[in-house]
Amino acid sequence: MKLFDVYPLFDVNITKGQGCKVWDDKGQEYLDLYGGHAVISIGHSHPHYISKVTEQLNKIGFYSNSVINKLQVELADRLGKISGYDDYQLFLINSGAEANENALKLASFKNPTASRILSCEHSFHGRTSLAVEVTNNPKIIAPLNDNHHVRFLPMNDIEPWVRELSRGGVVAVILECIQGVGGIQMVTPKFAQDLAYACKRYGATLICDEIQCGYGRSGKFFAHQWLGIKPDIITVAKGIANGFPMGGVLISPEFAPVYGQLGTTFGGNHLACAAALAVLDVFESEGLVNNALEVGDYLMEQIRQINSTHIKEVRGRGLMIGIELDIPHKEVRQPLIYQEHCFTGCAGTNILRLLPPLCLTKAEADLFIEKLKKVLKVL
Repeated sequence: MKLFDVYPLFDVNITKGQGCKVWDDKGQEYLDLYGGHAVISIGHSHPHYISKVTEQLNKIGFYSNSVINKLQVELADRLGKISGYDDYQLFLINSGAEANENALKLASFKNPTASRILSCEHSFHGRTSLAVEVTNNPKIIAPLNDNHHVRFLPMNDIEPWVRELSRGGVVAVILECIQGVGGIQMVTPKFAQDLAYACKRYGATLICDEIQCGYGRSGKFFAHQWLGIKPDIITVAKGIANGFPMGGVLISPEFAPVYGQLGTTFGGNHLACAAALAVLDVFESEGLVNNALEVGDYLMEQIRQINSTHIKEVRGRGLMIGIELDIPHKEVRQPLIYQEHCFTGCAGTNILRLLPPLCLTKAEADLFIEKLKKVLKVL
């Protein structure tokens, strides 16, 4: 049997990681400013993380959600406190797409007569049924998923959103406060606040998709906390467990749980919770949210000072940074990987996307700047 060939792959086989560095099977070291697509939050192979996951695996790795799991209770309590949402409820699943699926289902359960959803142009919310329908990319929406529930509207232009909400029948608005796949586009505070007000006025559930921009990456625990809003539902995944598959839905107390309403086989299992608790331990002991803000601001300023006509704009917040180029990103990204041994992400055709572990140091940021300068100098 062969693998189903859907991923264009770089010719690199990564076999080891430590902090913000990874190594391939030939022993070549790489600087990692990609973080496995924003998943590695506390750094590769963090010793505390390894210890806690190993300790849990030596006890029990999995049992179903038919029994008490005190690790889930502990995780909900600690996540509520560190994020500022201790009055919310937590539902645990396995991925970001599942988080958005369940968030949209909850909104529909709450308002069963409404069937329309509003989402941003250039949004990305996942590849499963409802999640892909609210993703603004026709190439990955299968005909079976194209059920005409969704209207895509421009970011930071409130008038069309209010117009659609006022028509009635909108069950949910889903919003990335910093778009990832969309190219590190930033929601403004005024737009966010006006939208939150309009959702309340017209009875739509406001969902903030914090799967990539949340969990400390922006320099606050959630990116929407820069905007002065409090959504009804928040979805998380990626950095929550530093690579162990996990996702979560933070749910307003306005939503009353009903037995059987949501469910999952693997979600919130013992091993996943141990991994997520270890991440919160490191966040607190090493001050990683503050580090993301400090090093992110430093890195953006250093990029802006590079003397290159190819850099059109640098934008982002914390350690979620987009470098808009006047050339295709592959002309920069490929030599960064193969010649300078540095991983980055990308968006669109001409944007480098930086999503490093939140433990990135200023020295590592300087090293990236030197590598980027070398590549840009010869283009």
